[in-house]
Amino acid sequence: MSLLAARGDEEVMAEINITPFTDVLLVLLIIFMILAALASPPGFEKQLSKSSNNPSTQQNIMKNNIVVTVNNKGVIRVDGTLANAQTVYRVLADDIHKRGKKHIALIADAKAPYGIIIRILDAARMAGTNDVGFVTG
Repeated sequence: MSLLAARGDEEVMAEINITPFTDVLLVLLIIFMILAALASPPGFEKQLSKSSNNPSTQQNIMKNNIVVTVNNKGVIRVDGTLANAQTVYRVLADDIHKRGKKHIALIADAKAPYGIIIRILDAARMAGTNDVGFVTG
């Protein structure tokens, strides 16, 4: 019996132990995840203009775009036409079908309600366009 046991110990081990390698990779993965979270900016932090009353900017935008403005009280205007949260779907769809698929320029006050902005984006998508840009002055 001892001859068999001694002979088995002399054989070269053909398998690689990857447990330490896996441990090192997991530690590196955790380190990179923490560094990526610290290094990346925390989202969309664009400062909107305090008011949307800059006439020179609005005239340049109005030439080729459908202009949607929202003030701090949530009043919506689509190319000058007054709309509310429910009628913005119809008004925007009519304007897109009348003028063709154009770029929508969204000019919103910094204090505009977030829900109104989402409704305008949804109305643009329902009208058949995803080409919406946020305009800051």
